[in-house]
Amino acid sequence: MTIADILMLIAVICIWSLLLVNVVLIIAGYLFYIQSEGKPVPEIKGDTPFVTIMVPAHNEGKVITKTVESLLALDYPHDRYEIIVINDNSSDNSAVLLAEVQARYAGRNLIIINTDKVTGGKGKSNALNIGFQQSRGELIAIYDADNTPERTALRYLVGEITNDDTLGAVIGKFRTRNRDTNLLTRFINIETLSFQWMAQAGRWKLFKLCTIPGTNFIMWRHIVERIGGWDVKAIAEDTEISFRIYMMGYRIKFQPKSVTWEQEPQTVKVWFKQRTRWAKGNIYVIVKNIPLLFDRSATNIRFDILYFLSIYFLLLTSLVMSDLLLILHALGYVHTTIAGFSSFLWVLAVTLFIVGTYITLTTEKGELRLSNVWIIMLMYVSYCQMWMVVAAYGLYTYLKDLVFKREARWYKTERY
Repeated sequence: MTIADILMLIAVICIWSLLLVNVVLIIAGYLFYIQSEGKPVPEIKGDTPFVTIMVPAHNEGKVITKTVESLLALDYPHDRYEIIVINDNSSDNSAVLLAEVQARYAGRNLIIINTDKVTGGKGKSNALNIGFQQSRGELIAIYDADNTPERTALRYLVGEITNDDTLGAVIGKFRTRNRDTNLLTRFINIETLSFQWMAQAGRWKLFKLCTIPGTNFIMWRHIVERIGGWDVKAIAEDTEISFRIYMMGYRIKFQPKSVTWEQEPQTVKVWFKQRTRWAKGNIYVIVKNIPLLFDRSATNIRFDILYFLSIYFLLLTSLVMSDLLLILHALGYVHTTIAGFSSFLWVLAVTLFIVGTYITLTTEKGELRLSNVWIIMLMYVSYCQMWMVVAAYGLYTYLKDLVFKREARWYKTERY
């Protein structure tokens, strides 16, 4: 067996191991979907808790009015929640628009905090810490500035968290508001359904773990106080705070009936910047939490640490290695006896990807259409390969910032 054979075999084993893990998560997620479909969401237990909804916003003039109005329209008792919008060092017309909304809804608990370049402009975590200082809620909910949650979204989150003392947070589902804009948004819509909510459902079903997605979630105030707020160095503040909640002994539950609709990137350039930020932020969280692999008190969250490690390091390396070896073999520069077998496994992997992803889409109304099969096939050979570039670039920029001791920059996603 040649060196090329050994490297190819290692790459194939790694890829298939992770593929099978995701297949198991999809199956578990689908079982969770079937079991929860007919179940009502728990009613709020005890007295209705006062909730603070925080919305960090930087240059969000195109979407902020619609977002605030949708939050004001929630079916949660109006005297039992407040909305704090942190207009974070914006240079557009956000301040004017927010003042107009505040005037129209003068009788509601709507607070606008306008920061400048001295106090603000340092990213989402810093903005949330500023908002939290003025919050009064027993529960803290977060929504991104482009979100339009369904009227029941907050009530469902509160219902879940008040019925289980083991929960530190509850997350909902987010859907793609502009999914039919172009091919990219169709890809993102499928990714959101298959690799966000189905994977979250699978991890909850198997391990009673979920990762906070950054929007449409709720957590107890005393948890934020105990952990000292959001880590300002984390540009993936959602993943980072999830691990700290785990380490406090709490669980994070997924409630897919709590739904918010968000606007996704419509150009590759904007998508690339957003996903690079996600990748770099998650790598920071991975590196920060690697010591937990050797911490006995972190037994129940080792799966998440290993999962993220595998996705951002092992899978990326294995995919690049296998693709490179196949190309070099085809060009005659190296010889590997298992190239044919590897090609067969590649075809099988693509088939599993298409079938698993399509099954996931059957759980959503309006997604059960034959055209999605072609979209998924095209997605594998284009969008999924783009993810490899994003992950590699995210790792490169993280290492570069580390070497030159530069603070990670937070790129705001462009709105439309």
